[in-house]
Amino acid sequence: MSERQILTETLAPEPAHALAALLDLDPLPDDRLPPMWHWVYLLDRRPHRELGPDGHPLVGVPTPPGPGMRRMFAGGRVTTHGVLRLGVATTRTTRVLRSEEKSGRSGPLTFVTVGHEISQHGRVLVTDEQDIVYRAPGSALRPSPAPEQAAAARPMLTLDVDEAFLFRFSALTYNAHRIHYDRAYVREEGYDDLVVHGPLQALMMTELYRRHGVDLVGRVFGYRLVAPMTGPQRMVVAAEAAGLDSGVRTLSEHGVLTATANLTATG
Repeated sequence: MSERQILTETLAPEPAHALAALLDLDPLPDDRLPPMWHWVYLLDRRPHRELGPDGHPLVGVPTPPGPGMRRMFAGGRVTTHGVLRLGVATTRTTRVLRSEEKSGRSGPLTFVTVGHEISQHGRVLVTDEQDIVYRAPGSALRPSPAPEQAAAARPMLTLDVDEAFLFRFSALTYNAHRIHYDRAYVREEGYDDLVVHGPLQALMMTELYRRHGVDLVGRVFGYRLVAPMTGPQRMVVAAEAAGLDSGVRTLSEHGVLTATANLTATG
């Protein structure tokens, strides 16, 4: 694909400290950036005039496949080749890797995979592939699956997300998508309440690994969003029944499965 974008900035400590504060964590003890925390850096800060009615940019990488198409974050794969360091000039090279048209129960869909390579000192340290789905406006959303329970004996963590939390995470990631703050808009789109960010759920699944001492260097973190998480609530992130080696999952406070993830070795 021909679409390509290069961004370079020095990783200042302030965004990482801001994310730590949002997650009620102590400031980072050194210059090592935790896995997935690169999502608060190297952001595409488009002029406001270039945003569409849903809050997403009308231009950039990727460019929406058609006017009025609604964007959904579906999942991705993050390979950690090495640790990013704060205070170092960092480059993100972004490309559209593939695009495919499909027809689903909700109508026509366009699946786009965007690849990011993040490098320091000329070495790629993180490869981040993101799967994005575009759907026609007004198309119905699939229903949530039946609730299930997270066993208390499994490694797990919880996170309370309310309107202020969603606002602050949107601000940290420069995300103007209206589904995270505009209740009138989300109901027009078929949701029952504000949508909890998919990247936040992916981040918290890596946090479960990190807080239990699992090293992601040399591993591929693959994640998939399976249902919307909506409304202020206590998010639950838990290991699979067989333990962290079998994967992790995110559940709403009502026990609805919303995301899954696992770790595999790099090829």
